Amino acid sequence: MTNSKVLFPKRESRRNFLKYTGAALASASVSVPNIARSESQQKAVTIGSGHWTYTLDENWGRLPVGMSYGFGCAIAVDSKDRIFVTSRSESPCVAIFSRTGELLETWSNDFAEKVHFTTGQVKATAHGLYVSKEGDNEFLYFTENVNKANGDGARVYKTDMQGKVLYEIGKNVAASSNSQPFDFTNPTDVAVAPNGDIYIVDGYGSQLVSRFDKNFTHIKTIGGPGKEHGQFKTCHGVWVRTQAKEPEVYIADRTNGRLEIYSMDLDYRRTVSDMRAPCCFYEHDGHLFIPELSARVTILDRDDKVVAHLGDGTGIKKEEIDQHPAAFATPHALTLDSAGDLYVIEWLPTGRPRKFKHTPA
Repeated sequence: MTNSKVLFPKRESRRNFLKYTGAALASASVSVPNIARSESQQKAVTIGSGHWTYTLDENWGRLPVGMSYGFGCAIAVDSKDRIFVTSRSESPCVAIFSRTGELLETWSNDFAEKVHFTTGQVKATAHGLYVSKEGDNEFLYFTENVNKANGDGARVYKTDMQGKVLYEIGKNVAASSNSQPFDFTNPTDVAVAPNGDIYIVDGYGSQLVSRFDKNFTHIKTIGGPGKEHGQFKTCHGVWVRTQAKEPEVYIADRTNGRLEIYSMDLDYRRTVSDMRAPCCFYEHDGHLFIPELSARVTILDRDDKVVAHLGDGTGIKKEEIDQHPAAFATPHALTLDSAGDLYVIEWLPTGRPRKFKHTPA
């Protein structure tokens, strides 16, 4: 793969998107869960309390007729408040919405073709998506799981915001000026530090955390399976938190139920315990938002203290979660836009991507 290739060159015309979205609005049940509306029509659905109150926007995230979400992988926002949604679906592989809910673009076949995959292979390997502000520019980093059927995948791609491939690194990658092989067994997330250093967690595989410089030169790797500090059991997510005096690396050690916090050099500093299967992170206005696969979202302040738990769906059966719009089943990723509105996607067959408007009491 060369740096001249583009993952997503196709852009739908405005006429086509008006046709698609018009068809979607004509069908109340298209591509979104059947939320129990008899209650929500009379009263808005809210989660949280006080300053941490959020109100469900039931119309956000709808797809056109013929498209549907799969298991929810990632949701990310850029500086223009465009919301990127990825799920284990062949159509679309990626959907881009405005914060008000307008469907801007969908990416599917061209994505698969440019990474030499079928859409079925893309569906089998989809996982993480990270938006990185680097200088005056923004970039996308896609994290790809290994395909259990044939062993392909296990890569990370960096692209520009138009989808042009700038770099790829991973298990099945040949060495070139814009790519390198690296022995990821099943990577899950990536984060970029203010100085450009890149951190990648091999959360479904080796339990290793690797640090690279901005040019993807390998600097250091730590980790391995276990429960001691510096060991992990599903190091699923990584984030470089910048609100303290100096940046720190947060790792979501999911099955161990904790956050492990490190210096930029990956030296252990401390642990936040009593988490419920934390998946990843998003930092907004001095607070860290964490989707926990065990049915809730947690918010931490600058001192790693809990200020809120949102939408605790403990005890609700997954197959019945659509009857409980104020609860989560399996939050897998989240993000916040510039207004502080919350977007959550879940590891459910429908993805269940939803927007919650910040409505502090």
